[in-house]
Amino acid sequence: MKYLAGRLATLLAVVAVIGLLPRLTRTDPARTILHARYADREPTPETLDAIRAETGLDGGPLHVLGSWLGGLFRGDLGESWVSGLPVAPDVTAALGNSLTLMGVSLAVALLLALALSAPTLRRGAARRITRVRAGVGAAVLAALPEFLLAAVLATVFAVHLGWFPALGWGAPEQLVLPALAMGVPAGALLGRLLDDALPGAFAEPWARSATAHGVPRRRIAAHALRRTLPGLLPQVGLVAVGLTGGAVAVETLFAIPGLGGTALAAALAQDLPVLQACVLVLLLLGIAAGLATRFAARALLGPALTERALPTLHAPRLPGRRALTTAAVLLGALLLAVTVAGFLRDPLHVDTAARLAGPSAAHPFGTDHLGRDVLARLGHGAARTALAAAAVGAVTLLLGLAIGAVRAGALTETANALPAVLAGLVVAGIAGPGPWGAAAAVAAVAWAPLAAHTAALYAQEKAAPHLTAAIALGADRTRLLRHHVLPGVLPPVARHALLRIPALALALASLGFLGLGTQAPAPEWGRMLSENMPYAERAPWAVLAPAAALVVLGALAVLTSAAARGRTPAGAK
Repeated sequence: MKYLAGRLATLLAVVAVIGLLPRLTRTDPARTILHARYADREPTPETLDAIRAETGLDGGPLHVLGSWLGGLFRGDLGESWVSGLPVAPDVTAALGNSLTLMGVSLAVALLLALALSAPTLRRGAARRITRVRAGVGAAVLAALPEFLLAAVLATVFAVHLGWFPALGWGAPEQLVLPALAMGVPAGALLGRLLDDALPGAFAEPWARSATAHGVPRRRIAAHALRRTLPGLLPQVGLVAVGLTGGAVAVETLFAIPGLGGTALAAALAQDLPVLQACVLVLLLLGIAAGLATRFAARALLGPALTERALPTLHAPRLPGRRALTTAAVLLGALLLAVTVAGFLRDPLHVDTAARLAGPSAAHPFGTDHLGRDVLARLGHGAARTALAAAAVGAVTLLLGLAIGAVRAGALTETANALPAVLAGLVVAGIAGPGPWGAAAAVAAVAWAPLAAHTAALYAQEKAAPHLTAAIALGADRTRLLRHHVLPGVLPPVARHALLRIPALALALASLGFLGLGTQAPAPEWGRMLSENMPYAERAPWAVLAPAAALVVLGALAVLTSAAARGRTPAGAK
């Protein structure tokens, strides 16, 4: 009961904040409703007063929120302020569409995760894990923007080859392309996390004993997979919720009437009844996913978790290939060279005669739809994109470690269920639009996966026998944390945070594109992608350049982590 009570209290608090959104954003919902319903009418005081009386806004925000909550207990989600129609049928239909798309996308993600970790499973079962694997392929796939991948899939397989429909919803074949666009980045992230955890399972004593007793390799691999899954199951639950409510770009591109697009449209239109219903559904879905993963993890670990008999899952110290360090240095030098070369150019100069011009001596990376130099905008956007994403990544890592250590599951599930755009609207309303507000909005929700990862690993570390022995020997809380808990929690969570840096850059850019972050015409990699997507077929360089920069950023982060992890300690052979 305590578990559910905390989550329901958090849910009601978030719904209350959504109800106060007009007051926080300092906008008059009556004007928004008038513009949506009667675009040709003047916003006279009499007209606005009539709309307030019709929608109940004349009673103030607390009255509106109380009426909505009263209707909720009767099973009534209210009526849309924009259309005047009941909210429940539209939200229910959108939820059904999103759950269907999420199910197929999650299946794609899980299959890809298993495929990416298959080499480690095979080598571990044969006792042949001798080097650190960087996982660059997974990092590259995880760094691909969903909307870019969706556009490429639609262009190739729908427009040119005609294998699948480019738009629409309802038929099984219309699920394929959007599910791939959403499932591939999610699967790459899960696969990288699984691949990072497996060497620790194969280094445990049971694996050596199983090999010595001739246990089939397939059974050893299956047991290692079961051993690592409890730490990753919370991530699967968070990914499922994210695929349900965060697929706005993919839903828009393929014309899918899903829950993410419905929530975003309602937020932008200040249609609070629809927005509150969408957020309520997402939060309930987050609670359900959290409960499911919690029970599944406990079932997989069994009595070892409660009896403090769970061995620690520490990755073995493995030597790294020099090629990892060399590749990291080369990628870093390449990114730095492009940044410096672009920084020496003017990113705001417009040459209308050279619109969408291809790469040349004057414009090595071509020009965009306005005739601006792509290399210049790429270089000047590096600080706004890469450095801002790295700073937000550091903040989310600290928040994730701190909140995950106290195991605030209700807060974690709530933050994950909220789209970054919605958080951006609230933060921008309080602090005003700008880069600092966008960074705060992304950081306010992006810590949730790291906190879930921390909480799962922290619970397993606390159940380790060596922790009980250290307590019996008189170790204080600080020593337990520094020498027995953090060594098993901090490294994998830090590598997880590095893997999410490109996604943070895209989240910051998406808020800027909506006018909530860095304002145009300031250069930013995500903005460059969004602005030039309509011209991708005619000028692919304008899209490929920022996409390649994001991919290089993700690969560089993973290579640097692998090179540091594989550095052999002094005196080791």
